[in-house]
Amino acid sequence: RNTCRFLLGNLSDFDPAEDGLPYPELEELDRWALHRLYELNQRLRKAYEDFEFHLVFHGLHNFCVLDLSALYLDIIKDRLYTSPPKSTARRSAQTAMQLILDALVRLMAPVLSFTAEEGWQYMPGERTPSIHTETFLPLEETFCDPALAERWDRIMALRREVTKVLETARKEKLIGHALDAEVQLGLADELQQFLEPYRQALRSVFIVSSVEILPLDELPEDLQNENIPGLRVRVTASAHTKCERCWVHDQSVGRAAEHPGICRRCLNAISGEK
Repeated sequence: RNTCRFLLGNLSDFDPAEDGLPYPELEELDRWALHRLYELNQRLRKAYEDFEFHLVFHGLHNFCVLDLSALYLDIIKDRLYTSPPKSTARRSAQTAMQLILDALVRLMAPVLSFTAEEGWQYMPGERTPSIHTETFLPLEETFCDPALAERWDRIMALRREVTKVLETARKEKLIGHALDAEVQLGLADELQQFLEPYRQALRSVFIVSSVEILPLDELPEDLQNENIPGLRVRVTASAHTKCERCWVHDQSVGRAAEHPGICRRCLNAISGEK
């Protein structure tokens, strides 16, 4: 129910017919979420056919808690809340969220009938009077992208290791919120080449203020990660001022006389809103 509420709340200004983006134009992370949705849809439809209702319950619960709340939705909050309302980045996330919600309420309808019906009534776009006149969706085959999933599974594994270091820094009172942190990654050559196309995305994936990629030997050996060979992680508290709008610590905060409390990214966002 909470997952549906979050999705609905962030789709309040979204019209699928007018604002939805074609699948090839979606950001990679959004396409990763749709790949996970495709896998869930395949598993749960088979579970219904086999009357394996416990698999339906566990599948829905794990998808909402692990794939969405703990990962995907947590990462895209920055895009949803701070990007210009009609920006491609925000519309990409909303397109994926609408597709996820549409499939999700259908999958839960037989076992969570009232929750599914209530969610259906608030969904954006044209729809039939009741979810219970609908059927499960055969999701597009293009949503299934094992190569993309493999790349992002590797990035998510890296995120888990960085999160552990952030938690240690928080316990040691080095930082408060994760956005107080700057992260340095010491990477072996192969890992550095793999992450290079995602250099700009890592800050939002880790939910920190900045990420710097360095050769492995530029960080001390005692920072070597136990689970990922060729990875060393250092977390430091950012020395920059926190943006009042997005909470990211950035050196550009204070440079705009008309809005001294926000960063350049947020300044561009609110300028686009006018």
